[in-house]
Amino acid sequence: MPSENPVIAIVGPTASGKSTLGIEVALQLNGEIINCDSVQVYKEIQIATAKVPLDERKGVPHHLIDFVSPDVNYTAGEWAREAAQKIEEIESRGRVPLLVGGTGFYLRALRQPLFLSPPTDESLRRRLTRSREKHGPEHLHRLLTRIDPNAARQLYPRDWPRVQRALEVYLQTGKSIVDQQPERPEPHESSRRLRILALNPPRAELYQRINERTEAHFRAGLVDEVRGLLARGFSPSSNALGAHGYRRVVEYLQGLRDLDSAVEQTRLDVRHYAKRQLTWFRHEAGVEWFDGFGEENGILRSVLKTLAAGARSK
Repeated sequence: MPSENPVIAIVGPTASGKSTLGIEVALQLNGEIINCDSVQVYKEIQIATAKVPLDERKGVPHHLIDFVSPDVNYTAGEWAREAAQKIEEIESRGRVPLLVGGTGFYLRALRQPLFLSPPTDESLRRRLTRSREKHGPEHLHRLLTRIDPNAARQLYPRDWPRVQRALEVYLQTGKSIVDQQPERPEPHESSRRLRILALNPPRAELYQRINERTEAHFRAGLVDEVRGLLARGFSPSSNALGAHGYRRVVEYLQGLRDLDSAVEQTRLDVRHYAKRQLTWFRHEAGVEWFDGFGEENGILRSVLKTLAAGARSK
């Protein structure tokens, strides 16, 4: 029989203190953390990812962090399958799994599994990537419109990771990704035990923190980090370098904007991303909200009290 203990998810917008709260909750509950952030999965990129340094993790084990090459298009489906395995491993040790991060699509993929897509055809992916880099992301969307209009209607022209994946699936299988998506596996049993705890800090304070953190990233050498990655041959249009915090630096190094513009646009990008994260989690079922930042002692007490009350009610 599966354990009835909860699997805890600590989510919320970027810069809201999720990582700090996750570590403190893990220390209280004998837990281990599974990263649920689509940027923190990538190794080589560090400064703008907000990964907690090893010496600040207080001995709490962290999983699915800093382990994917920047030139790999790591998917939500892959994360969900690996996260389910990690949950089983952590619980087999008698410990509590905590999913910590702000990528709502990852969490949804665990609760509502994606269809089992064909393995990546690296040759096909390279051809599509070259085409995208030469002609722009809208070119891929136009191609998808010609061969799979149903999928194209459901995707934004500039959402190139999903557009490109839809092209790959169609070209590999001859079937639309839309037609295959209903063929989903059953959710992992842990998904029915998920407690989703979301941070909702004051908006003005959050935006100020985002602005200050962005400026700190640039002072810490973000431009040199990206310059080094490009010099080593990583694609400027990879998922990792296309992430918020990185894409405007790439544009600066390509001569498409000046440094002040890169900093200001990055601030704006990250603020918009935080707003989208809050909107996403407000539309998810069963989310429990906590008003404040994760570093606040009152938030930790409230979270632990809520979890304890839930345990007593079972």
